[in-house]
Parts: sequence; structure tokens; C-alpha cells
Amino acid sequence: MVPLILDFVACARAAGLRVSTGEVLDCLSQAGRIDPLEESQFCALLRANMAKSRLEQERFERIYHLYFHELRREIGDSSVSIAAQSEEIGAQVRAMDPADPIPGAVADFLDGDPTAYLQLLRQIDSEGDSQRLGPGANLGSLVRRLPVLAALERARAIVDGYLETHRRKLHWETRREIERHLSQRLASARRLLTETDRSTVAPRPFRKNISERRDQLSQRAFSGLSPAEVEQMRQVVARLVRKLKDAIGLRHAARTRGLLDVPKTLRRAGRYQGVPLELRHRRRPPRKGRVMALCDLSGSVWSAARFMLNMLYALQDCFDRVRSFVFVAGLVEVTDFFDRYDIDRAIAKVLTDTELAYEAATDYGLTLRQFRAAHMDAVNKKTTVIIIGDGRSNYGNPEVGIVAQIRDRCRRLIWLNPESEAFWHTGDSEMRAYMPLCNEVRPCQNLDQLSDFIRDLVL
Repeated sequence: MVPLILDFVACARAAGLRVSTGEVLDCLSQAGRIDPLEESQFCALLRANMAKSRLEQERFERIYHLYFHELRREIGDSSVSIAAQSEEIGAQVRAMDPADPIPGAVADFLDGDPTAYLQLLRQIDSEGDSQRLGPGANLGSLVRRLPVLAALERARAIVDGYLETHRRKLHWETRREIERHLSQRLASARRLLTETDRSTVAPRPFRKNISERRDQLSQRAFSGLSPAEVEQMRQVVARLVRKLKDAIGLRHAARTRGLLDVPKTLRRAGRYQGVPLELRHRRRPPRKGRVMALCDLSGSVWSAARFMLNMLYALQDCFDRVRSFVFVAGLVEVTDFFDRYDIDRAIAKVLTDTELAYEAATDYGLTLRQFRAAHMDAVNKKTTVIIIGDGRSNYGNPEVGIVAQIRDRCRRLIWLNPESEAFWHTGDSEMRAYMPLCNEVRPCQNLDQLSDFIRDLVL
């Protein structure tokens, strides 16, 4: 544990956190009094010794999450299988310009060591006149960040080129793991480059552009969100829902005007001897469809499914009925949770109170068979069926025939896939068989793509 703490201290110092040698020694001497496997105790130990003010505590939380969560070294058995490939990609990134420290810092960051990269960002923040106010005050900082941004884009191109070059040499699961692993780290590096550290900036009368920050978050992949970003995402979703409700209200107000109501028009005109004449129309009740959503609970798929369920139930007044199902190896209906509880509590209960084997291999065939046996009678031409999943059935029977039956009975069959499109037709993915049977297949990796789908669904 001592090397781990010392590495974290180096990272914290690189980010500008003032940690003295005495504080490091105190931390090491107290480490034997806690359970190192209990994260809350370990984090409290580091925080108590390294963060001495509120601003330093905020910076500590960001560094801690970056080092022990976003860049954690022990990422499971898959880390062993991609170690050689990651090292090869890192060597290519360093070779972009051996004399320039920026590619080396980016390569170290991709390898899980953020020290050089954080020192680079700290140097950028410390250069120039940080107290200057008014229009263009951040122009110098932006110019100094451009070389780092260019290096990140070139590193992204190197990763893509490596995956394309080794398409036949590497197993698809290895390529997918490399793409996921390095994409998350590049996203973290880009976020660190663009965000502002409030503890190093003098108070200013100008607020950071909220819409710009929201746009950056809405383009982040669901699977790469930190706990704090998930909470921010809930707030963004709530704002989007309010906007959609306003748009839906205007659209329905225009659509509900029916044929001319002659008796009502004449009665109203009689009050004023027919001048002015105000036409009255019959109101048509809006036609509302039904939605049945089948959500894969496995892995990164659930991170996208939870936000889709959040938006669907926030807009459930737009539908006649919303029914929800979750599955891994088998199907469970969770509609009752959303009928009885608020959205956030219902989503939490989906994970804790359903009898699903979360560790089992995903079986789309079994799920579809159970859906046909228990719920197919409820599917009709008013029903929109939404399936959100990666289509990976672990080489089991995909039951393509049942998907065709659902498509024939329902109004629309829509498949949302949170996996990168480059991997839709690899390995045990059955998307090649499912896609021709769906009315629509859409990627659903981030909030922008999800909100576009929900907008098209309700408007």
C-alpha cells in the first residue's frame, strides 16, 4: 500500500495540491489503523492528511476519483490481455514528436500515470495573466491548450488506426476492450483540459457558460460517467424533459382542433348579433400510443437504459401506457415499480428488488421466448416496442422468428444499441440478424443520441 500512496501523493502534487513530507509520513503511519480494503476509510485517511481547506477538499475529490476510479490500474482480467497492445499504442503516441513533452504526457496518461499530464495542465494555468477580466480574457489560455488538444486528437487517430490495422489479428473482444479502455482515458484527459479548477482561479464576475458545460456532458458516453456526472446528467435530463413537454403541449394544441362546430359557433355569435363572428371547433382527443420497453441489465447497457426509462416515465402523460421489462437471462416486468415510486427510487429498486441473475450470461433467445409466452397478447398496432441492448447473446439461439412476430404485431419495433457501431457485427453480436427485422435501429451511446430518439418518439 505504501507505493500506492506515494504514487497518489506525486499525482496530487502535480495537480497543485500542497502535501508536505510530514503529512505523507503521518498518512503512512496511520495506514495500519484502517482496513485498506474499505474505500471509505482509505479515502478519509488521505483526505484528512492532504486536504486542509474547502477548496483543497474539492480538488482532492477530483484527483482521488481520477486516480483511483477513472485511471485505476487493476481493471480486471481484461487488463492483462490488452497490456501489450496498450504499450504498443503508447509507443506510437510518444513517437509523434520525441522532443515535445506533450505526446509523452498523453502516453503516460493512457498508461494510467497522470502525473506528467497534470503538471502540464498546471503549467498552462499558471502562465499568462490569470487576473485579467473582460472579453477575450481566456484567449491566451485557449491558445496554450490547443497543442494539447491536437495531441489528444492525434492519439485518438492512432488508436483508431491501430484497431483498423489489427482487425484480423486481434479477437473482436480484445479490440472492443482496447477501444473502450483507451476511449475512456482520452475522454478523461480531454475533460481535464477543458474544465476549470476553481481553486486556482481568482473570483470573477463572469459565470462559466452553463450551456457549453451541458453540451460537453451530453456528448459523453453513458458508460464513462462518474458518479458526480451521473447526478449532473439527471439535472440535464430534467431540463430536457421540461422543454419536450412544452413542445408537446404546443403540438397537441394545434392537432386537437377538429371540424367546425356550427351550433356552438352560432350560440356564441348570438351574444353579439353575429359581430364579430368567432369560429368554434370540435376538440379531438389526442391519440396516444402505448410503449413496451425491454432493457438489457448487463454491463454498460444498463447505464444507457436507466436514462431512457427516466425520460420515458417523465413523459408518460404523452402515452396511453408505458410498460417496462428488464432482462439478463430471463425477463422480469418492472412496471409496478414506476407506478408506485418516483423515478429515481424506482430505478434503484429495479437493481435491488428483482429476481434476476445479474452474473448470468445474457440470453436474448430465452428473454424473447418468455416475452412471447407471457406478454405477446398485449402487443397490437397501437404499441411501440423498444429494445435497448447490445444484441450479444453469447452464441445462443437469437430467436429471430419471435422478433419478426413482434414486428408484425406492433406499430413500430425500435432497437437502441449503446455499443459503438464498429462492433455491432463482431463476435457473438446478433445485430446482423436483428437489424432487418426492426423498423428502426439507432445508436444510443450518449444523451444527445437518446434525447434525439425521445424527441422523435413523442413529437
